[in-house]
Amino acid sequence: MKKIVLVGKPNSGKSLLFNQLTGLRQKVANYPGVTVELKTGRFEQFELVDYPGAYSLSSLSRDEEIAVQKLQEAMQLPDTALVICNLDATRLESSLVFGLQVQALAKQQQKSVVFALNMADELQRFGHQLDTEALSKALGSPVFAISAKTLLGISEFRQAVLELAELAQPPIPSIDHGDEKALRALSRSLSRQFGISASIVLKNQNRIDAFMLNSVTGGLAFLLVMFLLFQSIFTLAAPLMDGVESGIAGLAQWVTGYIGEGRTSDFLNDAIFGGIGSFLVFVPQIMMLTLIIGLLEDSGYLARAALICHRPLSYFGLSGRSFIPYLSGHACAIPAIMAARTIESPRKRLITMMTIPLMACSARLPVYALLIAVLIPEQSYLGGLVNLQGIAFFGLYLMGIVIALLVSFMLSTFVIKDDAKSDMPFILELPNYRFPHWKPLVVRVLASAKSFVYRSGPVIFAVTVLIWLLGYFPTDAGGLQNSYLGQVGHFIEPIFSPLGLDWRYGVAILMSFLAREVFVGALGTLFGIDGADENIAGLAANIQADGLAFGTGFGLLLFYVVALQCVATVATIRAETGSNRIAVGLVIGYGLLAYLLAFLAANLL
Repeated sequence: MKKIVLVGKPNSGKSLLFNQLTGLRQKVANYPGVTVELKTGRFEQFELVDYPGAYSLSSLSRDEEIAVQKLQEAMQLPDTALVICNLDATRLESSLVFGLQVQALAKQQQKSVVFALNMADELQRFGHQLDTEALSKALGSPVFAISAKTLLGISEFRQAVLELAELAQPPIPSIDHGDEKALRALSRSLSRQFGISASIVLKNQNRIDAFMLNSVTGGLAFLLVMFLLFQSIFTLAAPLMDGVESGIAGLAQWVTGYIGEGRTSDFLNDAIFGGIGSFLVFVPQIMMLTLIIGLLEDSGYLARAALICHRPLSYFGLSGRSFIPYLSGHACAIPAIMAARTIESPRKRLITMMTIPLMACSARLPVYALLIAVLIPEQSYLGGLVNLQGIAFFGLYLMGIVIALLVSFMLSTFVIKDDAKSDMPFILELPNYRFPHWKPLVVRVLASAKSFVYRSGPVIFAVTVLIWLLGYFPTDAGGLQNSYLGQVGHFIEPIFSPLGLDWRYGVAILMSFLAREVFVGALGTLFGIDGADENIAGLAANIQADGLAFGTGFGLLLFYVVALQCVATVATIRAETGSNRIAVGLVIGYGLLAYLLAFLAANLL
């Protein structure tokens, strides 16, 4: 199948054009070792390949280097029939710099180029008429004024592209580009002759930015947007997550109802359906986060948020774009790690992904609630406005953020150091404010869910089944205490005894590797409390009666603040980084740090 290549700079409407040409018939792939996405889709009898947005063929990072290299390889392939270069009609000069570079590369490889002058509806709104015929003659390649959002000129563009791609010998660009300096001078000249004045386009944007980027009103607006984002991940995704859990539980009950009670029924209900539910329950949260971030990005606000946060986070070796993943990590680390794809620097992206697990995710809440109920008395001050247990909750959240920033600083300074090709400067072009379009958002949301299910789901499912088997057999051993998992707990008890913990806590910690909140249910089973997740007060009373020392309990809290006790998070880090070494290293590194903090607390407090 012959291919048509689609290129363009970021925030130029390229993704929306790709979606309009291919519909939902597309797939996403990653180049090995990087998060650069390559999208392909069926466009009539051709395969349309959407290459990552770039400002120049002179790469600044490893991601861009690989993307440019793959584009150059595609230009050399005989099955590449045509190159579509997407230009931003409202910012013609900056688009043409990259467009002319692509055209020069295509001319070297005897490939034909078509320029899609996107966002032509914006020009009409400002009353600007663009002479595409004259611009076509000046560029030596066909130019079509289109709007992928309003479908202006899309039908004519589709027909022209198909006709050119079907030609046995398509027309080759005719102009002489010269060196880099001459190329930039040509783009500036053509922009002045045909483009709209930047002052006209930026007038409305600057008026909004005067509010959004103001030190006072901009900060308040930022906090409001982030609060709505944070709440949406909890509130909007929660009913969908409950629906997934109920649906899987209902399906399991329906299937096992035909089998009857017994080992097979237990295996299907707890291991198979439980294993499937353990990763499908995260899908609504991932989709919701992807949707909200997509809305912020497509509207133009995400770039402003990154600009506001960049300076304080840069002191710790992070990027302004690290804030969104950090914030969403307080809901769940899995979508937060996937949200780190928006970070432009591979180095800062990696540091962000490696420290996201330190954010206090929602799965830690039951653990925190239980241990705080055991250790901290329920006392209120200032007429009930201040609660001692609430202060403890806040302290744990703050501790996770502080440790994450300190670890980021250490990684940036001593481990993942700057390198000319491994890092990228914080380059930010503030896009125009726009209303997002639904089609690319739908594609992005579905792709994020599919990516998680296919890449992380199998690992989570396999570990879930394994731990169920260890906790279930041997069936005649007398419950969880004497199961293989219980035997493992007794075996590893010497590891936890320096922390003041016995085998029961060891088993609960092991089981919480499935998900941190499992700690409460497992400990409830071992302390004889049924439904401990809903009866935390009863379990807390039993633990207090058992004589848990304050230092030991506080050490256990510190352990859960730091330790990477979540197989889903580990699987997602492995999928996003493509490295077993990083995923396993984080489990060991955070585990050792958590153990050290718990040991110090147990023996000093």
